[in-house]
Amino acid sequence: MNISSVRFKIDAPLPLPENEVQLWRADLDAICTEESRWQRVLSPDEQKRASRFHFPGDRQRFAAARALLRIILAGYLNVEPLSVNFCYSAKEKPSLAPSHAASNITFNLSHSGGIALYAFARRLELGVDVEKIGRDFDVEGIARRFFSAHEQEQLAELPAAERDEAFFRCWTRKEAYIKATGDGLSLPLSQFDVSLQPGSSDALVATRPDGAEAGNWLLREVPAGAGYVAALCVRGRNWKLAGWNEE
Repeated sequence: MNISSVRFKIDAPLPLPENEVQLWRADLDAICTEESRWQRVLSPDEQKRASRFHFPGDRQRFAAARALLRIILAGYLNVEPLSVNFCYSAKEKPSLAPSHAASNITFNLSHSGGIALYAFARRLELGVDVEKIGRDFDVEGIARRFFSAHEQEQLAELPAAERDEAFFRCWTRKEAYIKATGDGLSLPLSQFDVSLQPGSSDALVATRPDGAEAGNWLLREVPAGAGYVAALCVRGRNWKLAGWNEE
């Protein structure tokens, strides 16, 4: 589903079938100026986190992204947004608190530039990442430091004009995988390989030291809009991605 209007409203309860992953995309720049509205949805801790941003635009986008997460989850749970409670793993991966355990809902979110991307499912470990293409990065230097040898080879083989987009495509896929595993950056980024091919629906090429682990996950590119790349990683293969609705 695509969220691009300040008229955004959810009719609860939202259906979330087993073995289905639902993606939501939010145009934060279109809604973030409604900051007073979003702040009312946030917990005191989230309001405190928002206040730490130096630039107003960053604060507004954070508040909107976090408020939408609460609103969407409230739709699935059929509760008020402020009643949604979170807990965090040792690696800071968010999940629903034990008070919502009966729902078996899992989720992940990412935002970059003016776009936020959310993924929801039941009983499925998942991770999602979105990146804005073309930010001022030292592509070659970062690739040497964080990408595997195979990924660096793929990047080097591409024409120079295609490398920036391929870099961000690789980065989103690696981020989606480590977010899905819940290991964060404690899992060395050079310890697994992803494909840099555009549109890939099975982009996790190899895992080390356990080569069989790659077969336990499905890592695929998902649409994020012009100027962005995104990836979704889900444990298991017996699931489907809900239809994408662009407005």
